[in-house]
Amino acid sequence: MKKRFFVAICFALSSVLNFAADKNVRPEPLAGGNIAIRIDANEQSKYLLLPIEEKADEARMQIIVNNDLRRNLYVRLARGHVDYYMPVLLDEFRGNEITVITHVGDYAKTACMSEFKLSDSFDKSNKEAFRPAFHHTPVYGWMNDPNGMFYLDGKWHLFFQYNPYGSMWGNMNWAHATSIDLINWNDEGIAIAPDALGSIFSGSCVVDKEGTAGFGEGAVVALYTSAGDVQCQSLAYSVDGGQTFTKYAGNPILTSDIPDFRDPNMFWNEDIKAWNLILACGQEMRIYSSPDLKNWKEESSFGSELGCHGGVWECPDLMKISTLDGKTSKWVLFCNINPGGPAGGSATQYFIGNFDGHTFTVDSESRYANGNSLWQDYGKDHYATVSFSNAPDGRHTMIAWMSNWQYANDVPTMQYRSANSIAREPFLYYGADKQLYMGSRPSPEYDNKGLDKNVKIKGSCKIRLSNDEGQEMVFTYDQKAMTLTCDRSKSGIKDFSADFDVNAVAPVRNKLTSLRIFIDNSSIELFGNNGEVVMTSLVFPNSPLKNVKIEKL
Repeated sequence: MKKRFFVAICFALSSVLNFAADKNVRPEPLAGGNIAIRIDANEQSKYLLLPIEEKADEARMQIIVNNDLRRNLYVRLARGHVDYYMPVLLDEFRGNEITVITHVGDYAKTACMSEFKLSDSFDKSNKEAFRPAFHHTPVYGWMNDPNGMFYLDGKWHLFFQYNPYGSMWGNMNWAHATSIDLINWNDEGIAIAPDALGSIFSGSCVVDKEGTAGFGEGAVVALYTSAGDVQCQSLAYSVDGGQTFTKYAGNPILTSDIPDFRDPNMFWNEDIKAWNLILACGQEMRIYSSPDLKNWKEESSFGSELGCHGGVWECPDLMKISTLDGKTSKWVLFCNINPGGPAGGSATQYFIGNFDGHTFTVDSESRYANGNSLWQDYGKDHYATVSFSNAPDGRHTMIAWMSNWQYANDVPTMQYRSANSIAREPFLYYGADKQLYMGSRPSPEYDNKGLDKNVKIKGSCKIRLSNDEGQEMVFTYDQKAMTLTCDRSKSGIKDFSADFDVNAVAPVRNKLTSLRIFIDNSSIELFGNNGEVVMTSLVFPNSPLKNVKIEKL
């Protein structure tokens, strides 16, 4: 039988359909006000381009191949006008009977139905003035949490939450990018796609050097949250260094009866000669151990009555960190929370304590009682920070999503949304109060690259970062109050959210003497005292805020 592609786009229409004839795309009316788009079997176009309108309601699209469901998408198909196009790759389905069914509901406007296109290419060229020059971004589409990061054979592997069918949250895949310098990133496509268990939410990867999981020595093993009607943990593995993954036939490997059960972060613990896993479970973290990455034993829970509980707990990490002189080491537990951050919305809190491979305990419960917490970054745009496993020289190298859930879907870009922070190395230090805190300094890969500005501080002052158009971001250091305040009220576009124009305030633990500032096209990352105080902020000016002026107070 001659095979053909059959693409059925189903809408509940309230008016008569008028379609422009097209050689390759032939819309046909179906019962119930639906439509079908047929693609001839000889058609060699690589993509079906979907017209997207961001303010439109989501439409459910099902891609069915030989009667098997292969994709379940939610797409904001254009109703009034087309904001941009997103591609559906046809190559992987070629040679099979294909049906794409879309459920939209009442579809009063039909003009954009003629905007579906077949194309041999998809324009990935940068059309966004705000796209960063030296931060990782997706080539197109939506990105949020970094996932599954690891280092292997001289290459940094970054996975991230990704929507390839729009520039707003949805259709979560793991996408993949690689770098040899943490500055320039290569797009490696989608690594792990949704399946019958659900979308692919956050998780982690490890290099299983001894082959404990049974996939071979040096296999890369990923553990991620399958998010369908319930959230559970699933496993995938790679035997080619993380380029391709095979899903484990025994998925899911961890289940629970609680609704928020996600973001597994696993690591080898040499102290107990076994794997540990920390998992976000509602308003606490649960800790597990395993000999083989498949069978996990629950050991303990942490945090139900400590720290900030203004929102759901997410994206944990747990590692042993030292002071820069190496004299003091402590375990630090990272907990991302949304909402509840110090400047509103999402942020990363941390806890300092001890871990024996079974139970994590804080050094002082009083520091984290009554909703108190310590924060890794006091700017508004630092979230979901996690570390690379297998980093060289025993380093703990971390990257965060550089946005805030209060307005991430609304920032003034469309070809893509969201960037990741520069990589950072956590360390411990003592404040003037003799208590132990955690700082984050830029990774050494950024040294001597000319990407930063260095400023000396002597007493209270204002630090103005501006452009020639008069737009500015102002940091105010109050030495008496020991605070650093970020004001971006005049930094450029801000009307997309009332939550954007809110001052962020950071406590300064030791007298501030220096600032290291990374200024990109749409972000400012400030490191005081080489990372003792950190503030990350998005900005959307006409041109980068690269002029620096210090005003004494």
